[in-house]
Amino acid sequence: MTAYQLVAAIGWTLLHFLWQGALIGCATAVGLTVLRNARPESRYLVACTGLFLCLAWPILALTRRLGGGAGAGDNVEELLTAGLAIGSPVDGGWSALFGAHLGWIVGTWAVCALVLAARMVLGMLWIERAATRERSDPVWQARLDRLAGQFGITRAVRIRIVEQLGSPITAGWWRPVVLVPASLVSGMPAPLLEALLAHEMAHIKRHDYLVNLGQNVVETLLFYHPAVWWISNRIRSEREQIADDHAARILGEPRRLALALSELEKLQFSTHYLAQAANGGDLMSRIKRLVRPDTHALDWKAAIPVLGLAALSAAAFANAAPSAAAFAHGATGGGASRQNTEAVADFSSCKRPEYPEESVKQNHTGTVSLGFLVDARGNVKETRISRSSGHRALDSSAREALAKCSFKPATIKGKPVQSWAAVQYVWTLE
Repeated sequence: MTAYQLVAAIGWTLLHFLWQGALIGCATAVGLTVLRNARPESRYLVACTGLFLCLAWPILALTRRLGGGAGAGDNVEELLTAGLAIGSPVDGGWSALFGAHLGWIVGTWAVCALVLAARMVLGMLWIERAATRERSDPVWQARLDRLAGQFGITRAVRIRIVEQLGSPITAGWWRPVVLVPASLVSGMPAPLLEALLAHEMAHIKRHDYLVNLGQNVVETLLFYHPAVWWISNRIRSEREQIADDHAARILGEPRRLALALSELEKLQFSTHYLAQAANGGDLMSRIKRLVRPDTHALDWKAAIPVLGLAALSAAAFANAAPSAAAFAHGATGGGASRQNTEAVADFSSCKRPEYPEESVKQNHTGTVSLGFLVDARGNVKETRISRSSGHRALDSSAREALAKCSFKPATIKGKPVQSWAAVQYVWTLE
């Protein structure tokens, strides 16, 4: 596989995820709305499933493209699989437009992803440094050990007192550590701080650090899609509620945890996304929920971001349809459509594919559908088999021969552009 083919596969995967992520975001929003009065564990599962699909769908699509099953922006089969018709933002003229700038798209994505990855690594290094160099407190270590026993945690959990930190945070899975602000140790009543530590122990019991780390990976790779950030934020919000419930059950005093969160709200704090912090989510809503649990009415305001995303996606698909239609009609229509043409092969410039001898002996026949990526100069930059004839030898012979043909590049508004050309070759024995 050439470097260009790799860039093209990654680029089209990133572009296709624009509508894929929108679908996943809308489906997740519906599930969360239906379960708005259910236990937070149910909503947490729905949100985690949505974020997992945000990662799994593009990975499967990229694997398919790298394997030769797909690779173009005008892959109609993939769009129809998603229940979408021709005329999507990655079809027709849009395909040519994006195809001409895939290098810039992938390059920009890679730079931004590397910056976010570096930030994530620096956060992990900061946590590791704090866990090894900051001071411990024997009194609070004993309290933490007692809490660990109440939660049924058998691993050793360390505590470290950190300056310039606003909220307790938890990090680590194999060797968990709880970082506690020095200001809380000296200024908050011990029973309230113990309630906050119980919240952190709930995170350790549930191995939430690993899930949070996975969220950061997804956010790093798919940072450009708002649905990813919205789903990930919902995961964190539901997770904090689950930890609150678990801590309240162990303490037997929900109001003590609510009072501790109320005191915490008065402090200035910073959020470390690689850690599990007691200040996660909306503190006021968590406090009210602990003090007075209530059912939730349907809140349309909360759905506005997702509804807006769905509306934008629908508008993009609708607006793209005329361009695709004009592109398909080529020079047969009037006005601007005369300036839009598809890439066309000049079969007189290449030899007819030779029938493989072994295929002749075995009476192999069939029709192979091929795709040729033709640049603005008419040169073939990439080939793919869209649909096999059922015989590898026939496919390879047609692919090699037709790739040597000269192509007239596609045009949009009279300007040559890079585009995919579809060609079929029928193998018959006379």
